[in-house]
Amino acid sequence: MQFENSREFAQKLDQQDPLGSYRDQFIFPKVNNKQVIYFTGNSLGLQPKVTSKYIDEVMNDWAALAVEGHFYADKPWWDYHERLAKPLSKIVGAKTSEITVMNTLTVNLHLLMVSFYRPKGKRYKIICEEKAFPSDQYMLQSQVRFHGYDPDDAIVEIKKRKGEHNFRIEDILSTISSVGETCALVLIGGVNYYTGQVFDIKTITKAGHEIGAFVGWDLAHGAGNVQLELHDWNVDFAAWCSYKYMNSGPGNASGCYIHERFHNKKDIPRFEGWWGTEKESRFLMKPEFTPMSNADAWQLSNASILSLAPYLASLELFDEVGMETLIQKRNLIVAYLEYILHKIDAEVDSTFEIITPSIQRERGTQLSVFLHGEGKRLFDYLMKNGVITDWREPNVIRLAPAPFYCSFEDMYDFGQILKQGIKNKN
Repeated sequence: MQFENSREFAQKLDQQDPLGSYRDQFIFPKVNNKQVIYFTGNSLGLQPKVTSKYIDEVMNDWAALAVEGHFYADKPWWDYHERLAKPLSKIVGAKTSEITVMNTLTVNLHLLMVSFYRPKGKRYKIICEEKAFPSDQYMLQSQVRFHGYDPDDAIVEIKKRKGEHNFRIEDILSTISSVGETCALVLIGGVNYYTGQVFDIKTITKAGHEIGAFVGWDLAHGAGNVQLELHDWNVDFAAWCSYKYMNSGPGNASGCYIHERFHNKKDIPRFEGWWGTEKESRFLMKPEFTPMSNADAWQLSNASILSLAPYLASLELFDEVGMETLIQKRNLIVAYLEYILHKIDAEVDSTFEIITPSIQRERGTQLSVFLHGEGKRLFDYLMKNGVITDWREPNVIRLAPAPFYCSFEDMYDFGQILKQGIKNKN
């Protein structure tokens, strides 16, 4: 498509957008009494208007039924989490039985490592990417120390080449091969939070299995953003948060995927609680644990229903639209944003470097932009003028035009505000 940097062209794209009507189903903050241009769906998605209905339903059931809401609410609380499994299975490419929702992301990664990080003998090392999201780094370091190893020895980081912003697949595969039989686990973020690079999950998972390691993925920036086929790619386990691209609210519940080959196993290492025991006998209070025959065996406690309600509200929007349609819009709007950035760069005395890969299969919704010569002053100007984005040191802004609620006209308006911000400095 031949793009144009004009309001008329952007409005034409919006008129042709099959997701255009969904914009009105989300609540936008305002700056200077004007609806913002929201680029931070990769940190916290906007609130769907329907969310309050789902929360009110739980509150009303609690008021009217009290404890009986566990079994007699319209959506009984004792199996509320099961309603999320089917729509989530479509989003991440899994069987419904391989999905559960519980806790928060880092908590779930710790719990999953009980099952999938089993160091023994010479096989004790973990492979991850350098400068992984800090929470993942802390989690991995604490896990290897818990097992009696030195993180400097047990954690092997895949490196970027000097002067490059992104990882090369050949370097990832080379690292996995070189660590070889000393590797117990490969655990990588499916989409790099800083650059927005999407990893080749299928190829990396296969390489990890070939050396005899488990392979898991932190999909905080992947779920609801990129195409995933976790079951077919033979991924062992994965976890993700729900408040970024899936709009479930701050700090909300985390989704988990565990491949079906690990189900129905009583002897698998696993921290257990009563919500993971078989549903039919859960309230008989038997002393022995009989695991559920699906991913729910990893559940510990009864679910936080007030967290699940907003998640279910958003997932029903995803179910209406489908990932294929979201990804089609994503590809087009990100390409248009990239075009706008290059056009503005050519019009002003400045230099932007987009450090997110330009190849479509290696990126999702996010473009990370290095603002050479600009600094945080420009970021502050954008924020004061209604462009909500985020800043990452040393000099990067991340722009994530979530396809559910961002418009092509937003991209045009952002370009004009960006240009004015640079001109004001000059």
